[in-house]
Amino acid sequence: MTGELANPPTAWRYCGNQMKLWRVEAGVSREELAAEAGYGAETIKSMEQGRRRPTLRVLEIADDMCGAQGKLKAAYVYLQPDKHDSRVHAFLEAEAKAIAHYSYQTVLIPGLLQTEEYARALTRSHCPPVDDETVEGRVAARVQRQEQLKNPTVLFNFVIYEAALRANVGGPEATRRQLHHLLEVGAWRNVSIQILPVDRGSYGWLEGPMVLLETADHEHYAYTESQETSTLHADPEKISTYTQRYGMIRTQALSAEDSADFIRKLAQG
Repeated sequence: MTGELANPPTAWRYCGNQMKLWRVEAGVSREELAAEAGYGAETIKSMEQGRRRPTLRVLEIADDMCGAQGKLKAAYVYLQPDKHDSRVHAFLEAEAKAIAHYSYQTVLIPGLLQTEEYARALTRSHCPPVDDETVEGRVAARVQRQEQLKNPTVLFNFVIYEAALRANVGGPEATRRQLHHLLEVGAWRNVSIQILPVDRGSYGWLEGPMVLLETADHEHYAYTESQETSTLHADPEKISTYTQRYGMIRTQALSAEDSADFIRKLAQG
């Protein structure tokens, strides 16, 4: 159904549940609310079950019909997307506590493995453009984040699709230095880097990048992102799906030793 999400925000589900509780308490049927608001009963049901975001009109009508005295209408502001995605911050917090970090990237070098030069070239090419202060702030934050790699008790595995090695970010020399950096970090005992060549594997890599985390408390998370959107998953079923997908991709990638040889040949031109 148009407008529904498979993994809706918690705010949608909570608001929808409250709308249903107020409606039932007031003795208003779903069909009555739908007719008054100009929606189908199934649409109202989707809103109440959290699969669809309740509209302002529905909340206003429900508020009046159920005598909620503005409480339902007031929820609308909390249903809007955050201007600054809190899930990114939640991911960084989980990442900082992780004892195991598994990352698959398709077209860019993972942030934890980027040289300062590479990170700066990426940030400078941001669209819409950002000022120099923002560029340097973001680069500094990325470099600081990379300190996690130096903790020998945290396990890191990176699978990088070959296209990311050939993206030529910052130009040929910057790319060569980035490749040598991968060889250096990949030699650390708690870090393994595997390359997925373009001529290997199924089309599973088309599903996009992902990061899997396990914390010291054995909490598991999966993080996915695309242009302007990101999602931090904590649902066991969803995490299982990504874990299986990652395992499939990893088995199709080169071993760490063969990956180092692959990177070394690319760096030599």
